[in-house]
Amino acid sequence: MSFLIDSSIMITSQVSHCLPPRHPSIRQYVVQVIFSVTFAFSCTMFELIIFEILGVLNSSSRYFHWKMNLCVILLILVFMVPFYIGYFIVSNIRLLHKQRLLFSCLLWLTFMYFFWKLGDPFPILSPKHGILSIEQLISRVGVIGVTLMALLSGFGAVNCPYTYMSYFLRNVTDTDILALERRLLQTMDMIISKKKRMAMARRTMFQKGEVHNKPSGFWGMIKSVTTSAPGSENLTLIQQEVDALEELSRQLFLETADLYATKERIEYSKTFKGKYFNFLGYFFSIYCVWKIFMATINIVFDRVGKTDPVTRGIEITVNYLGIQFDVKFWSQHISFILVGIIIVTSIRGLLITLTKFFYAISSSKSSNVIVLLLAQIMGMYFVSSVLLIRMSMPLEYRTIITEVLGELQFNFYHRWFDVIFLVSALSSILFLYLAHKQAPEKHMAP
Repeated sequence: MSFLIDSSIMITSQVSHCLPPRHPSIRQYVVQVIFSVTFAFSCTMFELIIFEILGVLNSSSRYFHWKMNLCVILLILVFMVPFYIGYFIVSNIRLLHKQRLLFSCLLWLTFMYFFWKLGDPFPILSPKHGILSIEQLISRVGVIGVTLMALLSGFGAVNCPYTYMSYFLRNVTDTDILALERRLLQTMDMIISKKKRMAMARRTMFQKGEVHNKPSGFWGMIKSVTTSAPGSENLTLIQQEVDALEELSRQLFLETADLYATKERIEYSKTFKGKYFNFLGYFFSIYCVWKIFMATINIVFDRVGKTDPVTRGIEITVNYLGIQFDVKFWSQHISFILVGIIIVTSIRGLLITLTKFFYAISSSKSSNVIVLLLAQIMGMYFVSSVLLIRMSMPLEYRTIITEVLGELQFNFYHRWFDVIFLVSALSSILFLYLAHKQAPEKHMAP
């Protein structure tokens, strides 16, 4: 545990110091510690899942570490991170700077009110437990985290085959790029020509003394816009034309860069690595269709699997082939590999997404708040992953996890995941379809 925390602090510190000058550094040590501890305890939960499968440590020791880990992560997610987010938000407001501690407490109480009210519309309340019990807290954290996981999974299941498959690439030729570049050069020439006219007109007006005799006031401004001296240029009208042309040039430049990127992707798809990713695209497209179909079936028939997918798949294969097979032994090893892949890909994918998000919207004043928000999202995401990964484990390995998590409505979380996944996937399909349909029309416009 200490190794993970030290490594996380070192990574966060090194990243903050290695950022380019235009990116803000995370100089608040408390922010680095909170993010690092959240990441460390999140990884420890996945480590404990692997220990459950491999039987590492005594069951009582694993139970103790599960209990301690969940208590710490919930303390961070529900109390520490929201309070410090409010504290740094108030610190950026000068009028509230002197009483920032008071307003930080008010913001935290507001968060706690809405966080607690979150449990009202969902069947997650348990009257048997106290207000601040693990069950009450983790049930609400699970709703937020599962919603986030389902949204990301739904979009990823659709966007991954769309990105990898060469079938969705537009047919871009050198002629298309040259035509667009020609339009861009013509637009730039028109901008330069009009700016020359404006410079010459200003020079002529200066020589004639019209600049010094320019009428002032509101009516003078109206007169200068609506009228012009004989043989002179209407500078306001020309400036409007220049602004419109500059906006057009920016759009043409972005479209040209997009065509170049598409052409590079077409060339890349012809390589061995590109063909490999193209195959993955077809595989993930089949997975996406299957996942949408199964989510629909689960929602319509209110169905939740009782057996983990690995054991169920092995049993079906053994019964179909009629061979002697140690289902329990191989399900343990295959579950270990499957859970390991899920853990590695989840951590890697989430960290890449959070890094891109931080670079996109961070600033010198908001960097601390954004890092704490990312820590909050990361913690809730990983806690919810434990709730959902539990179903992918054989029944005998879920015992301690189920005892620690308490009397939660596990079936609700799986149904809720299916609902949000289905909405996210269908919305992503519609969005990508409209974007793909309009893209060729944009480039073919005269």
